[in-house]
Amino acid sequence: MAPMRSNNPALNDRVFAREMPAEARAGWAAPGGVGAPPWVPQAPDEVSPWPPPAPPAGPVDGYRAMRMGGVVSASAVMLALLLTAGWFGWQAVEVVTGRNAAGDTVVVSSRMPAWIIGALVVGLVLALVTIFVPRIARFTAPLYAVAEGLLLGAVSHLYEVQFDGIVVQAVGLTLGVFATMLFLYATRIIRVTRKFMVGVMAATGAVALVYLASFVARMFGAEIGFIHDTGLVGIGFSVVVVVIAALNLVLDFDFIERGVAMRAPRHMEWYAAFGLFVTLIWLYLELLRLLSKLRSR
Repeated sequence: MAPMRSNNPALNDRVFAREMPAEARAGWAAPGGVGAPPWVPQAPDEVSPWPPPAPPAGPVDGYRAMRMGGVVSASAVMLALLLTAGWFGWQAVEVVTGRNAAGDTVVVSSRMPAWIIGALVVGLVLALVTIFVPRIARFTAPLYAVAEGLLLGAVSHLYEVQFDGIVVQAVGLTLGVFATMLFLYATRIIRVTRKFMVGVMAATGAVALVYLASFVARMFGAEIGFIHDTGLVGIGFSVVVVVIAALNLVLDFDFIERGVAMRAPRHMEWYAAFGLFVTLIWLYLELLRLLSKLRSR
């Protein structure tokens, strides 16, 4: 049976195995090594035993393996960079205010600077480069955090202009969902089975197709209404997407832990942190969208 793989393109067993030096992979050739992970379920509903059997150290002298602490440190650096860049992105939004008939200050208009689109493009390019060349993640992942921080800061400010306090709510909910899913995963209340993995993969793919169809429709002047609708259907759609994004966090936790257990090379710490941030950024944006729909009713 093939190894289980995460739907997150950055975090999957094949990537971790591929990135190991050839000399180290040689030590894993026997059954139970990288080629056939000992923790792969043998039946569709079987839960992966944990912890997996300890892998061989490999014949490479001085081999530096991936550590959970290293993933946490890399994530902390990326978070600091994202928040710092987010502040600059927030400040870059131009907000024009005026006074209404009652003399109250109101927002007349708000717009992002054109260069924010450049941050979006750069972030996408960096994400693709990182996925295809994980060895440079220690350089591209921090740059990705900066690019995404600029974009998120600007987008967040636009939402805040329309809905006062929505950013604090979205950040709080993102942290809450992250902590909740980490707890559920760590206590094995949610267990990653093959059916669970396939279900999350299918749901994520379906959401991606809907958003792609919406993008194409907009290019031709059309609109898929329920995506942006503030009615029950639109809100329900956003709730479903938020749940799917949250379940992706479980798969991310699972495959980061597998990478540590497989003794993937040290540079995969940055790569794993990058993959986790891809999901967190998606979750935050979906929560912003959901909250804006709820407050528009």
